[in-house]
Amino acid sequence: MASSGVSTEHRAGQRMGRRSAVGTAWARLGVAVRAAWPALALYAGLRAFALLVLWIFATDAGRPLGELLGAYDAIHYGRIVTDGYEHAIVARPDGKLPLTNLAFFPLFPGLIALVDPVLPGGVRTAGILLSWAAGLAAAWGLYAVGSQLRDRRTGIVLAGLWAVIPHALVQSMGYTETLFTALAAWSLVCVLRRQWVTAGVLCLLAGLTRPTGGAVTVAVGLAALFAVIRRRDGWRPWVAGVLAPLGLVGYIAWVGHRMGQVDGYFRVQSEAWGMSYDGGAWTLRELRKVLTEPQGLAMYVTTGVMLLGVALLVLLVAERVPWPLVVYAAVVVALAVGGAGFYYAKARLMVPAFPLLLPVAYALVAARRRVTVLVVFALLTAFSAWYGAYLALDWTRSP
Repeated sequence: MASSGVSTEHRAGQRMGRRSAVGTAWARLGVAVRAAWPALALYAGLRAFALLVLWIFATDAGRPLGELLGAYDAIHYGRIVTDGYEHAIVARPDGKLPLTNLAFFPLFPGLIALVDPVLPGGVRTAGILLSWAAGLAAAWGLYAVGSQLRDRRTGIVLAGLWAVIPHALVQSMGYTETLFTALAAWSLVCVLRRQWVTAGVLCLLAGLTRPTGGAVTVAVGLAALFAVIRRRDGWRPWVAGVLAPLGLVGYIAWVGHRMGQVDGYFRVQSEAWGMSYDGGAWTLRELRKVLTEPQGLAMYVTTGVMLLGVALLVLLVAERVPWPLVVYAAVVVALAVGGAGFYYAKARLMVPAFPLLLPVAYALVAARRRVTVLVVFALLTAFSAWYGAYLALDWTRSP
């Protein structure tokens, strides 16, 4: 009987311990939400304003807002959800591959498939709403980065700046930019906090989201390697280093297996979608055309964003930002600028390079006159909203 009593008391103690742990976790989450809510509110408000502007222009043009937000890449993700990945790819008469959805990574459509049954409106609406939710998670991650490096104001301003970059339209579309940025930001936050296992898991998921996952993989992998060399944090950096590349490498390997050739994914990119990597030679040739021949507005804005991105990368180094953030941003920029194909999409490919905004956030936080900050945000917000409407309604290619 005494043994039974001890056992009962032991089980009761375990239950109380679990309840206490859960209560502590909820308390910490509550504290984190209360700290981050200004950043989330600012981000949501700025994106809502941009959507309102787009809705006004779209209504005048007779275009449904949902159709605009669920266009281009969002269509491919929706078809992956409904029809799955393609099994047989018949080469064209010239021997090259036709367009195939094997170029699109699986995490985003997988999440759409999970939430679609409980959301109204079909897979297109589910993808848009998932992108919006991921945008809030990304804004929270940016706030965490800014707060970790400086203070709360820096985090709030950083989240707000990301909401009003020129190609912020895609943050409201059924695209992967918000999901990937959220995973990348939180993975890098975990690196800064030396939470290695969580960083590795988030990096793995980022690698399943889009090919830019290579940037997170390099940053997390190098950080874990240095920690191992310095014999810091025991076995955890080893786990992070192993987990980090699994998502990216795993999907590339799966596509290769499905196509029956090791380089299958890279063949899909180059032959089906006309994308490869040449270190920037193709981009320079296109840049020369942009500067010497009449082009659409999107081509000029893309050029400006690329040049500004390179300049901000230099400032990022000068600000002595922790090197994992610099490495991540540098690889994102290198992949965008150094890639061959889709010149007009290069600015969108740089959307996840949020550390580039840190020098701007630092300058705005340091500004002595609050009106300066308000004017800068007003101008950026107005241009981003107008340009987003242009990309959705007037530009005839993907944003």
